[in-house]
Amino acid sequence: KHIYSQEEIDKILLRFKNNNTFICAFLTACYTGMRTGEVFALTWDDIDLENKIIKINKTVYSKIKDDKGRWFLGTTKTNDSCREVFICDTLYKILSNYKEKQKLLKKKYGRKYKKYELEPIKNEYGKINEYKVIESKHKNLNSVEMVFTKNNGSYVGTDIIKYPFKIIHNELGIKNCRFYDLRGSYATQIFVFTFNNLI
Repeated sequence: KHIYSQEEIDKILLRFKNNNTFICAFLTACYTGMRTGEVFALTWDDIDLENKIIKINKTVYSKIKDDKGRWFLGTTKTNDSCREVFICDTLYKILSNYKEKQKLLKKKYGRKYKKYELEPIKNEYGKINEYKVIESKHKNLNSVEMVFTKNNGSYVGTDIIKYPFKIIHNELGIKNCRFYDLRGSYATQIFVFTFNNLI
């Protein structure tokens, strides 16, 4: 596992300062310790900016692609993984600004802005055990607003971090690090902060 140093995080933030989606997702993981699949499964319904809480109740994963796509939302890793995390003041500003920019992009793209809905997927016993994220043309009961998308609203799941991490590895020279390692870095920082306040 890679534990990010503050210097590495600063280099990454500077390099991607014009990539709002990546920066917001990166900092969401930095400040919450969420798993990669949990971050990119977030919908705006999960983020309560008024009460500064993120509700974590699902994860995103990829399956074999068909004409409707390949991204699915399912339950979290364990039952205990369903939780609420506090949004600190810094992350509150980041998420609020990102949401406002997303609203402006929706106006800019108009009808060309991508919309999505969740298609229930039943298992062999007829029980819904996951949902497929599919593009829709109109708002309906299953409509969903994914948080981390491209500028035109296109949802590509965790693929949105693939290119940035190639740059992080090859251009910035931060080798063997993953988005998921932000979870461990968060835990380490929490431990250090707690330890320092106990002594």
